[in-house]
Amino acid sequence: MGRLFGTDGVRGLANEGLGPELALHVAAAAAEVLARGRRRAVAVVGRDPRASGEMLEAAVTAGLTAAGVDVLSVGVLPTPAVAYLTAVYDACLGVMISASHNPMPDNGIKIFAAGGHKLDDAVEDRIEELVRRREFTRPTGAGIGRVLSQSGADGRVDDHYSLAGTHERYVEHLIEATGRDLSGLTVVVDCAHGAASDVGPAAYREAGARVVAIHAEPNGLNINDRCGSTHLDPVRRAVREHGADLGLAHDGDADRCLAVDATGAVVDGDAIMAILALAMHEAGGLAHDTLVATVMSNLGLHIAMRGAGITVRTTAVGDRYVLEELRRGGYTLGGEQSGHVVFPGFGTTGDGLLTGLKLMARMAQTGHSLAELAGVVQTVPQVLVNVPVTDKTVAGAPDLLEAVAEAERTLGDTGRVLLRPSGTEELIRVMVEATDHDRARALADDLAKRVAAL
Repeated sequence: MGRLFGTDGVRGLANEGLGPELALHVAAAAAEVLARGRRRAVAVVGRDPRASGEMLEAAVTAGLTAAGVDVLSVGVLPTPAVAYLTAVYDACLGVMISASHNPMPDNGIKIFAAGGHKLDDAVEDRIEELVRRREFTRPTGAGIGRVLSQSGADGRVDDHYSLAGTHERYVEHLIEATGRDLSGLTVVVDCAHGAASDVGPAAYREAGARVVAIHAEPNGLNINDRCGSTHLDPVRRAVREHGADLGLAHDGDADRCLAVDATGAVVDGDAIMAILALAMHEAGGLAHDTLVATVMSNLGLHIAMRGAGITVRTTAVGDRYVLEELRRGGYTLGGEQSGHVVFPGFGTTGDGLLTGLKLMARMAQTGHSLAELAGVVQTVPQVLVNVPVTDKTVAGAPDLLEAVAEAERTLGDTGRVLLRPSGTEELIRVMVEATDHDRARALADDLAKRVAAL
């Protein structure tokens, strides 16, 4: 058995790689590690709308209550909302059941520590060890945890906690963080039939925008199905059809946001980060004049930021690594090309809704179109090939590493090569950047073939 935790929690095919037994044990182990020493510990539990989430939520709740932890079940909400509420309710941990942008059959368990912070490797390792040993504290009688749901019908935890208006509370938090009236802007929002289907359009409307919501009717089976941040054609078409100022696309748990301008052209996470970094830099709010990004960010972002006097610090892929660097350096903005953007002053994880609101606030402030704002980044041609594999350790094969080194020598200072295992799927990702697209494509295809042959 490989490492249980990937770059963003525990994921797998629901009811096979990730079944209720494993979910129960992960929850119980997390309670053992994160609730230790708390007389009456509380956990916030939320999920996205995929069908298997109902099963896994029941298992997670069973594991937590069996460990003596009270559960505040907040229902279907975005991942950043669960992190936010973990802090608001002073819970010792939070659990989000979601596989983010993955297809519906998959699911995952994301765990937050007190304050809504993601776990570091050492804490994950302790939880994983307990899962393997199956050794948990098992209180009896009044020591067993209780459950409070939105309806309050599942039990009584404590008069201190009330889940009434939980969704509204999160929306209010987003509006306060936005700080600008968005009246006059029309936005198409693709909710991916996911966790943002209700709260997303509500937040954008509350901020003053005219909202056209698409793919906002989850049925448990249609999450991420040819829609959302991994399938941008629908939002591009809808923006043109409705004459909207922009379009925003979220993933299944709404911790990421990608955009399209009024013409339907894609504005990716790099361009979004550049727009927001320049806004914060101008206002004196970009700490240490530094933006944190991952190694996947395009060279064009680095060039644009360097021209504006902004330093870009790079991390491994995964918003957890961006978060670690943000906290280590006291920085105020970071994110990924995929659309995870983190504002440590307002949240502890990537928040797609807050990103969308901040992006529109910059449009409202400047009076510029999204295309004009995004033009600051001149993207260097980048080719990404995802190669399915059964063993991700082939990424370290000597012959493959030598092929990567040869490609890097070929490019010299005119591009770069990145080959890495996916943290969430059985894939090896091959990325090549070069000033000439055909050259990048040829190198990427050659490396992909080498990976597939191993």
